Amino acid sequence: MSKSYPGCIANDSVSLKVAPGEVHAILGENGAGKSTLMKMIYGVVKPDSGQMLWNNREVVIEGPAHARKLGMGMVFQHFSLFETLTVVENIALYLDPQDVGDMASLRQRIIDVGIEYGLDVNPDRCVATLSVGEQQRVEIIRCLLQDIQLLILDEPTAVLTPAEAEHLIVVLKQLASKGCSILFISHKLHEVNALCDRATVLRAGKVTGSCVPRNSSPSDMAKLMLGDELELKHDFAAGKRGEMALALKGVEVEPSDTFSIHLRDINLTLNAGEIVGLAGVAGNGQDELVDLINGELTPTSGDIRVPLGEIGNTSVQARRRMGLAVVPADRIARGSVATMNLSENNLLTGCVNHGVRGGLIDWKFVKQRAQDIIKRYAVKAIGPDDIASSLSGGNLQKFIIGREVEQSPNILVCFHPTWGVDVGAANLIHQQLIALRDQGAAILVLSEDLDELFLLSDRLGALCAGRLSPLENKSKVSLEQLGQWMAGSFEHQENQHAY
Repeated sequence: MSKSYPGCIANDSVSLKVAPGEVHAILGENGAGKSTLMKMIYGVVKPDSGQMLWNNREVVIEGPAHARKLGMGMVFQHFSLFETLTVVENIALYLDPQDVGDMASLRQRIIDVGIEYGLDVNPDRCVATLSVGEQQRVEIIRCLLQDIQLLILDEPTAVLTPAEAEHLIVVLKQLASKGCSILFISHKLHEVNALCDRATVLRAGKVTGSCVPRNSSPSDMAKLMLGDELELKHDFAAGKRGEMALALKGVEVEPSDTFSIHLRDINLTLNAGEIVGLAGVAGNGQDELVDLINGELTPTSGDIRVPLGEIGNTSVQARRRMGLAVVPADRIARGSVATMNLSENNLLTGCVNHGVRGGLIDWKFVKQRAQDIIKRYAVKAIGPDDIASSLSGGNLQKFIIGREVEQSPNILVCFHPTWGVDVGAANLIHQQLIALRDQGAAILVLSEDLDELFLLSDRLGALCAGRLSPLENKSKVSLEQLGQWMAGSFEHQENQHAY
C-alpha cells in the first residue's frame, strides 16, 4: 500500500499480514506513517496504489461504513465525536440503523458494555462536557458494540490511567481469544510488550523491521523505531525551589453545567524552579483547574495570586502578559487551529509576547520563530507554511509544546504533555521541561501517566472529585500512596500545599 501527499510519502509500498486472533503492533516514531496506513485499511484514506485482501478476497474499501459492514472497527487517535450531541446520540450515528434499535435499548447496551469492560461513561452526557479520557472511552465503547473481526486501535490508552490501560489490555486479550484480530498502535512499549504477538516497524513510511514483542525489551523496540543513537533519560536531578510564582488559596469554582466538576477548597502553591505533578482519573476536575489557572473560569470564592498581586478576575491575555503559558489536553480542539499553518498557530498565543508591534504582524519574525521551533523540537514538517492538520498528532504536540516553552514563561501548565508522542519525542519534551524549570519557571504537569509524573515532578499530588490531595516531595510519595490519593483517600490528612 502506498500513499503520498504534497512533499511527503506517507506510506511507501507497505506490506502487512494479520492472522485471525492476532494482536499485531505497528511501531514507529511520530510521522512514520502508522496512522495513514490504518486509515487506508479502514477506508478513511484512499491508497494511491496497492492491494488489500480481506478474508482472502481482494477488496476496495469505499469508506468507514463499508469497513464496518465487513467487520472492522477503529478507534482514532483524534476523536471523531460531535461535541454538541450526547454519548448515546454519537454512538447511534456510528452504528448502522438496523443495529441501533430504539434509543433506550442502545443506552442500556452502552451502560452494560461500559460496566463489562470497566469503561463507564454516562450515555446522557453531552460530549462537550466530557474530559479527554472520557471521550476516549466513548470511542472504544462504540467499537465494542460491534460484532467485529478486526479492531484498529490508534493510541487507545494515551489518556487512560495505568489501571484502565491494564484492564483494557485484559479486554483486548479476551477479544483476540475469540478470534478478533487487533491492529495496535502505541508509543507505550511496555503495553506492546504485554499485549502483542507480533510487531511491524515503520520508518519514513517504509517497513524497516519486525519483532516478537514478548522476546524484545521496550528499549530494543525503541531502537528498532529510532536507531541505536537513542539515549533515554530515566531520572533527573531535583529542582531548586525558589519564591512563590502562583498561589491558589481556598479556591472554589461552582459547576457551570450539570456535568462540570465542582472545585472545592483548592490550595496550591507553585514555586519558581520546581515541577508539581498532579495525577487523577479523567474527569475529576483537571479540565476545570487548567481553565481556572488560564483565566477561562472565574473563582466563586478564594484567591489566585502571582507576585504582582491577585489575578482571579484578569483575562487570559493579561495572564499571558504576566508570563503564564498553557499546553491544553486537546491539541486539535484547544491547542491549535487545524486549517492554519504553523506560523499562524505559533502566533495564536505568541502574539501576546512577540511578533506584533503597533498592531502590525512581523511575518518574517513569526515565520523564523516557527522554523526555529520545528528545528529545535524535531517536528516533522516541511516548514512554517505547513497546515497544522497535515502533521501527525505527535508532531503537532511537539510544536505546541515548543510554542509555549519558547516563550520562556514564568508559569507553565502542561496537560498531558506527551500524549501520543513516541519515546524519543517524549524524552525530548521531558528534557525541555526540565531545562525550563532550571531556568526558574514554575511548572504544573497534569498527567495520567504515573511514570511520567514520577520522572518529572519535584512534588506530587492528585485530584479526586474536584478536591486536591496533599502535595508532598516525590521522595515521600509511593505509588500506593498516589493511588490512594487518586481514589480520594486524603480527607483525613492535613493539607500541605504551601511551602
